[in-house]
Amino acid sequence: MRAWQKLARRAMRQLDNSIMPLRCVFCGTRSRRQERSICRACRRDLPWLVNACARCAEPVAVTLPKGVHCAACQKRPPPLTATIVPLLYEFPVDAALKALKFGRKLHYAPALGELLEAEVHRLPPDIDALLPVPLHWRRQAFRGFNQAAELCRPLAGCCGLPVLSGVIRRRATPFQSGLPASQRRKNLQQAFVVRKAPVSRHVLLVDDVVTTGETSRQLAAVLIRGGVEKVSVLAVARAA
Repeated sequence: MRAWQKLARRAMRQLDNSIMPLRCVFCGTRSRRQERSICRACRRDLPWLVNACARCAEPVAVTLPKGVHCAACQKRPPPLTATIVPLLYEFPVDAALKALKFGRKLHYAPALGELLEAEVHRLPPDIDALLPVPLHWRRQAFRGFNQAAELCRPLAGCCGLPVLSGVIRRRATPFQSGLPASQRRKNLQQAFVVRKAPVSRHVLLVDDVVTTGETSRQLAAVLIRGGVEKVSVLAVARAA
C-alpha cells in the first residue's frame, strides 16, 4: 500500500471515530458493530451470576433443582413467579449503575439494556406487559429520569410488549442503600398504588438492582391485588 493511501485510510478512520464512535462503555476501546456497546473482552469479564434461586435470584452455591427455591423463599415466599438477573452487583457493574443513577451517565442505559435483552429467552413465555419500577415524582423530577424506564426502553423494542403506566410510587421512601431488610420492608409498606387496573395477566417488573427483593415483593403484591395474575422480575444486577 502506498504512503498516501495509508495516510488517507488513517484520516478516514480518525474522521469515523470522531463522528460515529462505537466504543465499549466499560473500557472505551472501539467495539465491533456486532458487539454494540460492550466489547467481547469486557462482556467476558463481567461478574456473571451463575447459580441463583429461580424465584428471587439470590446467589446460591450450587444449581438448585427445578422447583426448589432458596431458604429465604421457603421461609417467606415472595409473590413472584421468577426473577432473572444476569450479573452480580460488583465492579464494574456497580460503578456503571451508580454513574447512570446518580451521575446522569445515560449512555450506560442502552448498554445495560442490551444485557437484559440477552436474557429474554429465560423469561416465562406468557409475560404480556412490562413495568419499570416507578420512582416517586419528586425523586424523578430531581434526577431527571427513571433509570428503570431507561433500561426498559430497549427491552420494549426488543420484545414488542406494552409498557404499563398506571402504577405510581405515592410515598417518597428514603434511599434503601445500606438498610437492613426489616427497615426496607417498613419503608416500602403502602409505597405503591395501582391507579389504573392493568388488563395484563403476567407483568414483568424491570429494575436496575435487586438487593433484598423487598421492592419487587411489595410492588408485585399491589399488582396482584389489582387483578394481575402473575408477576416476574428482570434486573441488571443482584446484590449478594
